[in-house]
Amino acid sequence: MAQLIESILKYISDNGDVNTLKLAKEFNEDHQKIIGSLKSIQAHGELVIADAVSEKKIELTEEGKLVVENGSHEFNIYNAVLENGTPQSDLMKLPNAKVGFSKAMSAGWVAVDKSVNPPLVKRKVSDIEDLVQLHLKQFESGDSSKISDKEKQEYKKRKLIQEVVIKSYDLKKGPEFSLTLTKLETDVTTEMLNSGSWKNLKFKDYNFDALGAPLECGYLHPLLKVRSEFRQIFLEMGFSEMPTNNYIENSFWNFDALFQPQQHPARDAHDTFFISDPASSSKFPQDYMERVKKIHSKGGYGSQGYGYDWKIEEAQKNLLRTHTTAVSARMLYKVAQQKEFKPIKLFSIDKVFRNETLDATHLAEFHQVEGVIADYNLTLGDLIGVFAEFFKKLGIHQLEFKPAYNPYTEPSMEIFCFHPGLGKWIEIGNSGVFRPEMLLPMGLPEDVCVIAWGLSLERPTMIKYGFNNIRDLVGPKVDLEMVQRSPICRLNK
Repeated sequence: MAQLIESILKYISDNGDVNTLKLAKEFNEDHQKIIGSLKSIQAHGELVIADAVSEKKIELTEEGKLVVENGSHEFNIYNAVLENGTPQSDLMKLPNAKVGFSKAMSAGWVAVDKSVNPPLVKRKVSDIEDLVQLHLKQFESGDSSKISDKEKQEYKKRKLIQEVVIKSYDLKKGPEFSLTLTKLETDVTTEMLNSGSWKNLKFKDYNFDALGAPLECGYLHPLLKVRSEFRQIFLEMGFSEMPTNNYIENSFWNFDALFQPQQHPARDAHDTFFISDPASSSKFPQDYMERVKKIHSKGGYGSQGYGYDWKIEEAQKNLLRTHTTAVSARMLYKVAQQKEFKPIKLFSIDKVFRNETLDATHLAEFHQVEGVIADYNLTLGDLIGVFAEFFKKLGIHQLEFKPAYNPYTEPSMEIFCFHPGLGKWIEIGNSGVFRPEMLLPMGLPEDVCVIAWGLSLERPTMIKYGFNNIRDLVGPKVDLEMVQRSPICRLNK
């Protein structure tokens, strides 16, 4: 391009004003290359003044070029008719026969003899002139002044010619004309400022309309992909989603309503993140609070309770929820206030927070997948049956259950799954049947049982995507290219 730029500047210097189309012919170059070189010259200042010129021109279409080469469609039909006539069906096999036959008939060149079977097409005149081909050759040579406007419109209608607008530039010397281009600076340097040389330099214009490189975006994290699949499984099994938009709970809903004693180790600051401002809240029903207080301190409903002095100050402490079971407690209390109990199936998938020591399988912030079923006379067998279907849909078949203790479930089971990458069994959830001490103070009927389970979202995702360290999946060390590369999650349902 540099050589072409120099040639353009030298031509203007030697010959004066010139149009870019003429330069394209002079240098035997594509017109767009001339325009590109002109843009580069203009970027260096007012070396050349360019005035835009628009010119309308008639050009042949691809079909028009074929007519110039082979003759018009009607001319080819006429030539294909034999001396004694040709069956019309044979003529219709020629290219563009329909148009050609119609035009040949209109011109009076041929006629159809229907007195014979099949009908024959015969010539009506002995000699013809292919004016269409002749006119198109004139268009091609640029001498179409003798062609009438009516004929031009006809050729446009037949799509043999087309009108195009050719844009070019008339060039002349500018006030800064030079035979060479000065290198444009792109940045102001410290040396330029100190020496003052920037005053005599030319700088490249900034293109503020440039879009820049497109950002990589629109990728879903593997956790979101697995979450979407989990949610779909719950919906397929007839569950409704619980609202989980409050990360901060008070200890009453997070612990006390779940029949978890106030001296339980999980309520210590070593396991729970407590909120300093506001430090407390009393947003819970007073009558329900009194029943919870009684079941903790004195017992009831066939239970002896824990036998300690229950303090409201402990229940009012605000914290980052340690499990979404706090949401389940709120929902079950809401169901208990209805006039007539109706069985329900609920689920939630959202963040919870534990003051954990970080390692390959533990984080202080993670997602809990929770399912709750409330119905009459449910048993541990029902819970295991739901697990069989639920984990089958997850594509997890290597499961083990271990008896466990939870303050709010009895019996209770921890759920373990074999991780092929780690080569060991890892805990993925907890489950059980909610205790009467939790349900009856809410006002639920005595023969209503609630089975529930809570899973981690991160650990099944690690198994599905083959992560051995949870910190490669969540946190500041996550490889963003991994998010882009990770395939769509598909669980075996």
